[in-house]
Amino acid sequence: MTDAAIPRFTGDASPYAGGDPYADHRTADFPFTHLVDLADRRLGAGVIAANDEFFAERENLLKPGPAVFDPEHFGHKGKIMDGWETRRRRGVSAAEPHPTPDDHDWALVRLGAPGVIRGIVLDTAHFRGNYPQAVSVEGASLPGSPSPEDLLAPDVKWTTLVPRTPVGGHAANGFAVDAEQRFTHLRINQHPDGGIARLRVYGEVAPDPAWLTALGTFDLAALENGGQVEDASDRFYSPATNTIQPGRSRKMDDGWETRRRRDRGNDWIRYRLAAQSEIRAVEIDTAYLKGNSAGWAALSVRDGEDGDWSEVLPRTRLQPDTNHRFVLDGPVRATHVRIDIFPDGGISRLRLYGSLTDEGAAGLAARHRELGG
Repeated sequence: MTDAAIPRFTGDASPYAGGDPYADHRTADFPFTHLVDLADRRLGAGVIAANDEFFAERENLLKPGPAVFDPEHFGHKGKIMDGWETRRRRGVSAAEPHPTPDDHDWALVRLGAPGVIRGIVLDTAHFRGNYPQAVSVEGASLPGSPSPEDLLAPDVKWTTLVPRTPVGGHAANGFAVDAEQRFTHLRINQHPDGGIARLRVYGEVAPDPAWLTALGTFDLAALENGGQVEDASDRFYSPATNTIQPGRSRKMDDGWETRRRRDRGNDWIRYRLAAQSEIRAVEIDTAYLKGNSAGWAALSVRDGEDGDWSEVLPRTRLQPDTNHRFVLDGPVRATHVRIDIFPDGGISRLRLYGSLTDEGAAGLAARHRELGG
């Protein structure tokens, strides 16, 4: 279902008249974009099939960053667009030249991490008169690594997340989702044809507890394992969720950097772990942060939704562009972790290695069943 309070865009945009192509792009502040993008390629997401990609490849849907528009970029099939674009649908005969109301194009998307979806953005940037008339989105949950044929089998249950809804050209079309279920795949439909530049799927990772139990020791804060950022003091240059993305940072803006402080305070991030856990080792990485890394860092933990914070790593000097490793004196039980950096700057990654407690594992398994996993 969708939220009527979210701005809606319909109709064509004006033809491109030169200058900044985003100057007339229609968008809004959607209430869910602070959450993790479950369709992020860094988490392993992919567009695994589409019925048509004549003008522009389906894989463009998940590219990071905004779509790029080059007015001079043409190929042997026509204008080359940075998005997914299908050919124009036609009817069955000269007497019936128009597509039927049921005709539509589709793409199958594997989420990078299974999760509960809170919001979806289908951005038609630069598709001004060649966007779909309407879109719809369905979700499914299948174990393992299903093929496109598996997903298209008649016995697969698809749940409507976004009903067929008119959309606008050259616009970020946002939809709130309230299906309290765990999904692994999406089917994106455009009615009857056209182009979509980018897909973003915002929500909360819902990991497989059997997998985490089998791993034993793993990164308890990682997005792919169900960790999440609850709050941060500053998101000026880059999002705090970068600190728990997979892999090492590959450039400066792939980490978390704050603006320069001119007071006597400090910056911080608060995390929720996958479930109640015992932390045994910590990594704080400042990769690619050279003249702007945090000067010092301290780590505190809390067990439960409220209560006091306990410091487990005292204020410690950090070096630029360096991965720092700390073995704790003993296992530390926690559900939440807070890193304080002094006075400002940034870190690229935080890794918290340990294992679930019996209580944490039981809670995670119960949540997994509740979500239909």
